[in-house]
Amino acid sequence: MSGQSISIAAHDGGSFNAYLAKPESGTGPGIVIVQEIFGVNAHIRSVCDRYAEEGYLAAAPDIFWRVQPGVELDYNDDGIKQGRALAMKADLGVVVKDVASTISALRAMPGATGKVGVVGFCFGGRVAFLTAARTDVDVAISYYGGGIDQHVSEAPSIKCPIMFHWGADDAGIPAAQRETVRVALAGHDRAESYVYAGAGHGFNCDRRASYHAFAARLA
Repeated sequence: MSGQSISIAAHDGGSFNAYLAKPESGTGPGIVIVQEIFGVNAHIRSVCDRYAEEGYLAAAPDIFWRVQPGVELDYNDDGIKQGRALAMKADLGVVVKDVASTISALRAMPGATGKVGVVGFCFGGRVAFLTAARTDVDVAISYYGGGIDQHVSEAPSIKCPIMFHWGADDAGIPAAQRETVRVALAGHDRAESYVYAGAGHGFNCDRRASYHAFAARLA
């Protein structure tokens, strides 16, 4: 499966790049893949490729383009330091609007057959939650999204189905934070939350030491 770089018009002018992978048929529903703090790197591109193999038009926008476009960081201490600095500089509200622009671009794309969802990892998991709360995305999935507990006041705005995947051994997201999010969405009949025993932060990424193959497949 080979992808391509496309340009997406931003809501406030200018444009940003996204990696797009299409199924062999060239048609399918859309999915926006929101990166970790490490950028649209080889791992995120491979996630898009796997979704394309399942029949989706999968796009990963460069959500750090306003701070440092085209960043691709390694999974090491230096990469974590740089990624956290970029995340601190990024305006979450504007990031969500850029994701919304990506959703609109996918809906309008030749070959699009229906709804568009969002799947986010790490920092992107937080963005996926906010996308569900602030846009008309059709479904949202958050993997180990740190900081979501700071936004639970927006939970009542979420009308679409939403799913959370957490690692039980995630040192950065303790059980109390996961519970805060679960309770905030307890009245949402299409909210699901899963915690994976033995899995830590980043368990879905096969390029990280924390990769947990069983949890990743199950999720």
